[in-house]
Amino acid sequence: MTTRRVEVAPDIELDVIDEGSGETGVAVLLHGFPESSHSWRHQVQPLVSAGWRVLVPDQRGYASSSAPSDISAYRGDVLADDVIALLDDIDADDAVIIGHDWGAIVSWHVGQRHPSRCRALIAASVPYTPWPVHPIENLQAVHGDEFFYILYFQAPGVADAELDADPQRFLLSIAHMASGDGMQSLVGGPLPAEGTRLTDYFEHMIGGRIESCPPWMTSDDLAVYTAQFTTGGFTGPINWYRNLDANYDIFDPIGATPLTMPTFFVAGDLDPVILSRPEYLDRMSSELPNHQATELIEGIGHWVQQEAPEAFNQIVLGWLDSL
Repeated sequence: MTTRRVEVAPDIELDVIDEGSGETGVAVLLHGFPESSHSWRHQVQPLVSAGWRVLVPDQRGYASSSAPSDISAYRGDVLADDVIALLDDIDADDAVIIGHDWGAIVSWHVGQRHPSRCRALIAASVPYTPWPVHPIENLQAVHGDEFFYILYFQAPGVADAELDADPQRFLLSIAHMASGDGMQSLVGGPLPAEGTRLTDYFEHMIGGRIESCPPWMTSDDLAVYTAQFTTGGFTGPINWYRNLDANYDIFDPIGATPLTMPTFFVAGDLDPVILSRPEYLDRMSSELPNHQATELIEGIGHWVQQEAPEAFNQIVLGWLDSL
């Protein structure tokens, strides 16, 4: 696939897959954590075949894209503006924004911040989620003294050092734990926040270390992800989580009002995000002004477009045909 480097802000460049003629329109695919543009490997060609010009960035902090050291460089408004810079680079008036995990959050922020540039919005795995209070305060109240990965991510340098020391082991642990198969066979319970590391927690949940790939990931896929995180490290990606409270301050006052473009949501029915807050599925229909559809794929976990690419593509292409 054709990859080029695009300057999206002063001294900030992103590696971007750029494929397709675009007679149907432009689609931007935004990955989540811990992923990269490679997580959309099953979607690019089907979209191109349907006439879309497809842009798939390694977002800031990931792989070989720029990774500024300032934590605030990863705020949601900044990440949303990166997407708009990609559209400006190809002189596109608007695009369908398709995001998974953190990419879904950025998609919601693009719609809130730049509604006129968002032809439609398709979020995967993370629904539109208005927090009742600042997210970190909320998570501390919910989890107390128990380990939770987002709280573990807040101290600069701690999680970064752990994951940088053995990227492949971490990637395998989270790939298995959050998948549909993993969610159906969890064996571990809560662990204390004090003294627990993230990879240890995930391996505890799945009954120990697993050194083979899940069925939906090949050894070549694992090698790509491992090389990307070995090169780029985890500090940039984790800095996204360190801006949750800042993002709340920016976007909570905006709310759902600007999201008048058609919105769609797709996830696996065993996605831990969905299982932890199923009420947000119904809330999207009531809070989003133009929500068109929500689809759950049976037996699938968090990595929905990788675990069930054929079902995912059929759903998404059907929605795009309706625009």
